[in-house]
Amino acid sequence: MKKIIIILMLIVAGLALFFFMPKELERVHRAMAAVGLKAPDFELPELDTSGKGSSMIWRLSELKGKVVFINFWASWCDECKKEKPAMQRLYEKMQGRPFQMLTIIYRDDAKKAVDYMKINGYPMPVLLDYDMKVARNYWVRGVPETFIIDKEGIVREKIIGRRAWDSPEAIGLIEKLLE
Repeated sequence: MKKIIIILMLIVAGLALFFFMPKELERVHRAMAAVGLKAPDFELPELDTSGKGSSMIWRLSELKGKVVFINFWASWCDECKKEKPAMQRLYEKMQGRPFQMLTIIYRDDAKKAVDYMKINGYPMPVLLDYDMKVARNYWVRGVPETFIIDKEGIVREKIIGRRAWDSPEAIGLIEKLLE
């Protein structure tokens, strides 16, 4: 009798996995960023780097029609600091174009990140991912990590590590997505 009950329980558990697990896996997969797939939407507050009391909320879904450059970084990260001047030059070059650069601090103190941006005069928005949900959805494992999202909201590139964002190759990549 015990064997029959155990076998029935195993059959019920197997059926439950068969019918319910694919839907759960699909839901989780849709929430994760991957090249070639729709970028997970997010809503994050901008930190005030200007001293004017910014209270802007950025929503990725509201940037459709623009190429979006998302850079996860930290003020304690030397590679991130080395990358910022080239990012600044790319940011300036793309002014007036359908392009938006966003930086998201990763495992960092918000005040230190804001101070770093102020001291160095970097005007690009700094967003606070206070619960690390966006970093988890984008599978960020370290910094710097950058995602390039096309005008339709599809992740086209995931770049791990520092890049020369003002190089002809990097600018060409962005230009191609702006066409």
